[in-house]
Amino acid sequence: MAASRPLILFVCVHNAGRSRMAEAFFNAKAKGKWRAISAGTEPAPHPHPEVVETMQAAGVPLQPGQGRMLTAELADSATRVIGMGCDVDSACPALSVPLEDWELEDPKGRTDEDVAQIRDEIERRVDRLISELGCL
Repeated sequence: MAASRPLILFVCVHNAGRSRMAEAFFNAKAKGKWRAISAGTEPAPHPHPEVVETMQAAGVPLQPGQGRMLTAELADSATRVIGMGCDVDSACPALSVPLEDWELEDPKGRTDEDVAQIRDEIERRVDRLISELGCL
């Protein structure tokens, strides 16, 4: 049943920070009308600890475990593909769908304050996207 809902795909290289935050915010706020998945071209074994911590502080937990591999099939199944600011076009030039880039800073290794600012910007952009999609 979940697969029948339109899909937003958030992508970055390691699928350990920005894309995971966007996925978590989107799925928490979209009221089941749409769904989000995140993926990366070189998935990390787990989300960045500083990202997990700042999302817990916001009351939106991240899914644990290894990042998801970005594949052409996954991208082709998405209604929209949103990059987080990494060079996904170069890392995965075979994507046949247009990539919208949010151009966000990487939270890895940043201070708690920096990660919280990145998180808050992701949440603002997800809120605008949800409004645009009519998920309110």
